[in-house]
Amino acid sequence: MKHITTLITLALVLGSLVPLSAQKNMTAKERRAQTRQERKIAQQKENERLHNEAVKALESNDFVLEANHLIFKRGRSVSVSSSRNFISMANKKATVQVSFDTPRPLQNGLGGFTVEGNVSDVKMKKDKNGGIIYSFLVQGVSISAYVNLSLSPGSNNVSATIVPSFNSNNLTMNGNLIPQEKARVFEGFKR
Repeated sequence: MKHITTLITLALVLGSLVPLSAQKNMTAKERRAQTRQERKIAQQKENERLHNEAVKALESNDFVLEANHLIFKRGRSVSVSSSRNFISMANKKATVQVSFDTPRPLQNGLGGFTVEGNVSDVKMKKDKNGGIIYSFLVQGVSISAYVNLSLSPGSNNVSATIVPSFNSNNLTMNGNLIPQEKARVFEGFKR
C-alpha cells in the first residue's frame, strides 16, 4: 500500500510539472513576442517624435540636414560622412557643404566646397501622403540655387535636391533633418 501511495503521489507531481514546463515555454515565447512588439511601438514613437521635431525645425527656419548619401546628376551615388556633408539654415542664411574623402583639400580644406548665401522664397506644404515639401532659394557670392527638401512622413528622413541656377549639375542629398542645436557638423572654409 505504501508503494502504491508513493507511485500515485509521484504520478500526480510529474503530471502537474509537465503542464508547468509547457506554460513556461509559452510565456517565454509570448514574452519575446511582446518584447518585439514593445520595441516596435517604442521605435514608432521615437520616429514620430523625431518627425515632429523636424517639422518644428522647418517651421522655425532653423535646421540642419546631415547628409549620409549623395546622388549626382547622372545617378552616381556615394556614401559620405554626415558631419561634413550638410545643408543648414539659420537667421535667413543657408550653408551648403559637400565634402568627399579625397587626399586633396579642395576649396574648403575638407575635400569639397562650402558655400553660404541669403535665403528667400521659402515655401512649405504638406503632400497627400503626409510628407512635407520645403523649398527655398539661396543666393550668395558662390551659390545661386533652388533647394527642395522632402521630409518623409513619420520620420526625420529627408531628401534634398539642389538645383543650381547657372548649370544643370543637380545634386541630391539624403539624410536626417534635425534642429540646429542638435547638429554635429564640422564646417570648412567658406567661398
